[in-house]
Amino acid sequence: MAFSKETIESELEHTAKLDKKNLGELAELAFMRRAASLGFAVAKPWGDSDRYDVIVRFDKIFWRVQVKSVITSQPSRHSYRVKTTHGPNTTCSADEIDFLVANVFPKDIWYVFPAEVIAGRDSVCVRPESNKCRLVQYREAWDLMKPASVAIATNVPAIPEFAAKSPKSASDT
Repeated sequence: MAFSKETIESELEHTAKLDKKNLGELAELAFMRRAASLGFAVAKPWGDSDRYDVIVRFDKIFWRVQVKSVITSQPSRHSYRVKTTHGPNTTCSADEIDFLVANVFPKDIWYVFPAEVIAGRDSVCVRPESNKCRLVQYREAWDLMKPASVAIATNVPAIPEFAAKSPKSASDT
């Protein structure tokens, strides 16, 4: 259900003119469309005082999802930095969200991160065109939110490469 290159380029021109609030709303809308097309029930909580943006349900399992997006890459590294914070210097925890789902808008690619993977970090860097990156297992990993994967999503082991990094950021090289 990917968009054509022309459609994405046309939308990029428009999104580049949007402020952060409008970009966030657009990302949430894109997430809801994608999740619904994959069979998830989707609900938008009233207001924006919670750390999660959307609630998704698959069968009897409900998840709190924080949605993020990125539209520009880091030219020197060919990667995209996804901020995982909510406001200045406020990282998300597994007590507040179950998943952070990030959209790399120019590539129309989604990353589905269990909260334990991004907890305590202010960002992660992803490289959608690389199959050798540390975070490749989260690319389009929608099945993590389905019941057969509940045990995997709630018991995510630490990623060894992250253990040696600063607790504030992780890079995907």
